[in-house]
Amino acid sequence: MQIAACDPDSADGRVLLEELSATLAGITGSSGKASFSNDDARVPRSLFAVARAADGALLGCGALRPLDGDVGEVKRMFARPGTQGVGSALLAYLEREAAGFGYRALWLETRRVNTRAVGFYLKHGYAEIPNYGKYIGRPEAICLGKTLP
Repeated sequence: MQIAACDPDSADGRVLLEELSATLAGITGSSGKASFSNDDARVPRSLFAVARAADGALLGCGALRPLDGDVGEVKRMFARPGTQGVGSALLAYLEREAAGFGYRALWLETRRVNTRAVGFYLKHGYAEIPNYGKYIGRPEAICLGKTLP
């Protein structure tokens, strides 16, 4: 597997982001598109990454953007169904890049109903934190955070 930064408006980025949006709409009733602009991955200390198999097949994506000072935010994480280890590899990549950008912590939001995502992040060392930003007062949202080494 190969993971590299990519423009979210590239053909590969658009395919994966649309698949993610459709998947989220099926799970939560919302595509999540309103919470991320492709321009979010073009500001300093941000990126959009794509995972590919050795043969070039698309496997998944994830994004990182600044949130507040030394806190970055994980966005648009997606691994195609049937892939093994892609989500973990993407998250590790984003965490390494975040540390390189000088972030001390990463935060994220998902919906409580998305139990697979919640379990995934808990398994990778994230813990529930108070809801932040636009998620304050939204009981359907769960916010998670992790301090980076």
